This record gives sequence, structure tokens and C-alpha cells, in this order.
Amino acid sequence: MNRNLQKLFEISNKPRRLVMGLMSGTSLDGLDIALCSFEGSGAATKVELLHFETIEYPDAFRKEIRTVFSKRMVDLEKLCLLHPQIALQHAAAVLACLKKWNVPATSVDLLASHGQTIYHAPQRSHQQAGYGNATLQIGDGDHLAMATGIITVSDFRQKHIAAGGEGAPLAVYGDQVLFGKKGEDRILLNIGGIANFTFLPGSPEDGNILCTDVGPGNTMMDTLVQENFAGEYFDKDAALASKGNVNEALLLVLKDDPFFDQPFPKTTGPELFNSSYLHNAMHKSDTLLLSLEDRVATLNRFTADMIATAIKACVPGKKGIPIFCSGGGMHNPLLMKNLEAQLPGYSFHDTMELGIDPDAKEAVLFAVLANECICGNAGEITPVSMGKISFPS
Repeated sequence: MNRNLQKLFEISNKPRRLVMGLMSGTSLDGLDIALCSFEGSGAATKVELLHFETIEYPDAFRKEIRTVFSKRMVDLEKLCLLHPQIALQHAAAVLACLKKWNVPATSVDLLASHGQTIYHAPQRSHQQAGYGNATLQIGDGDHLAMATGIITVSDFRQKHIAAGGEGAPLAVYGDQVLFGKKGEDRILLNIGGIANFTFLPGSPEDGNILCTDVGPGNTMMDTLVQENFAGEYFDKDAALASKGNVNEALLLVLKDDPFFDQPFPKTTGPELFNSSYLHNAMHKSDTLLLSLEDRVATLNRFTADMIATAIKACVPGKKGIPIFCSGGGMHNPLLMKNLEAQLPGYSFHDTMELGIDPDAKEAVLFAVLANECICGNAGEITPVSMGKISFPS
């Protein structure tokens, strides 16, 4: 047997595996690294988060990614150059963390790399005849495997699209494994650059599992801060938004987009919800002279309203469901206050109560997908086996 295949066979039969999950989201703030211990697969999976850290991107590296991020027209040479460069940057972060944690790279069975999303193009958005759903993540798995010496599973979203999905959100598969509880309905809400949630019914009669994007999370607020304050990347502690007032005219226009009328589940990204979206809405609502504080306050409310609207639409007639939050948005006190006001009767928590650091959740979810790719049975948790396998030699 080929020695690489032999190694995979051995990993799949180990009673305990170490898997590192890597996640870099649309906020481009850095790389989340989660070292997890796995036992079993599918519904019987047991996961323990051993270590977690976010490695912030250097400003120069972040600027390089932004030259190709979420743009229809890009420098193809730069895109080609960044594909391996992002992987090498991630590999250096992985090795630095392993050294800090005193964990030898040889003891890690798998790397699970989401890569860096550059463009997300579901058919419902691009509407080009003859073309289906598409998405692109860069950060080459072969470079990661060679640089770290660890078998790498990457590029998860392509199989989801090949099997008829939109490539996102993939959180549902990990959410089932990590957070489902018989007899209790739960909502897992992630507020990253884009907001999404998973509804996990406590029993079959409570409805079907549903996972969907709902619209902007932090991306539009973050962009506004970055455009106005050098070296700042988000509205820390809602300092700006708390000084402003919601402009109802602007809010109304922000909500007036065909995306919000499309049926659930659905996906979206900063290709739609960006600074141009805000500028166009300000022009239509005659609010071009609105103060920065009022703009951020209105965007904050916009995010909360669309999350709340989606939850009410997707989980009708149910109140009091616990909502377990994760992602950067959960640290925004005004956003959480607005959500609580829009969803009376629901209780708000974070995933730490369920044993997973909320900041680590997405990295852990991709570790789950890698574990399923090597050790699971497609159809039990995931509809198909997702991820491409890269060997270090």
C-alpha cells in the first residue's frame, strides 16, 4: 500500500486524534488556530478543545489580501502569488503555536484549513446564464502540508458546491456534532463578517435542521471604521455606534434589497454587503451628510434587525429557544442589546456554556469536517465527504 494511504488508514483507526483547525474569515483580522482532540466520528464524535489562539495578520499582509478580496476585477498575478503565500503565512503561525504549546508537529494527525475566501458567487447573486454556484478560497494545502510536515485537509467548500450546495454555510455539520441536544431546541448564531445561524431541533417533530446566512454581521461596520481610522479594524465596545442615533430613513433603504426576499436557506458575502451598498443606500435615502456615528449606529441596528427577522421567519411560533452566540459580533454590546430587544423571550448565551470557546468555534468546526473526511461516513453527518487531502511528502 502507498505509505501516504497507509498513514491515513492508521489515522482513521486511532482511538484518539489530534486535529488543528484553521480559520480566516471575511474580517481579515487574523488566523484562528484550534488544536482539538477527537474520538470517534459522526454522531458519536467527542471533541475536546486543547488550545486556541488568534494570530493577528501584519498590516502589510492584510493589505495584500485586500487587493484581491471580494473584487470582480483583480491582478491575476497577485492572486497566483497569494495562493501559496497565504499558506506559508498560515504554516508559520501553526508552527509558532505548536512551539508555544510545547506540542510536537509530529504528534498532530491532521491540519484542517479553511483558507482565505476571496470571492463568493452563488448563482442567486451573479445570475449569469449557464453558470452555477461558485466560491474561491486560497491558501494552498500542498504548501501547508510541506511547510508543517502535517497531512492537510483543505478547500472544503468545493465539494459542497459540486454536490449541489452553495458552498456555505458549512457550520451546520459541526454544529450538529458539537451542540445538538435531544429534547432541547437550540439556535447557534455566529456573527462574523456575515451573520449566519443554525437551528438544531431537539426532536424530529420540532422541525428540520436549518443553517443559513442572514445578511451582514460585522463587515459593513468594520469597513466603515477602517475607512475612517488608520490602524483600527472594528467599533470596539460599540464606542462609535453608542454615540450615534439610528436613522430610520437609511435603515429602511438598507433593508430594501432582493436578497432579503429570497427563501431560506441562502448565502451571501461582502460582494453584496460592502461600502458601496451603504453609499447607495445613503444616496437613495438622502442621508449622504449623516455623521459617522449615526452611520455606524444605523448599521448596527441593520445587522440586528436582519438577524432577528430571519430567526423569526425560520423558526416560527417558537419562543424561549436558547441562542448560543459566537463570532466577533457577540463582543459588541450595542449589537447584542439590539438583538435582545428584537427577540424578546429568547435567552442569549455563548458557546462557552457548551464547552467551546466562542472565538474558536469556526476553527473547531473545520477540524470536525477534517475528522469526518478521514474517519467518517458521508451521509451520516455531512452529505458528502468534504476536503482535499495534501500529503507532506
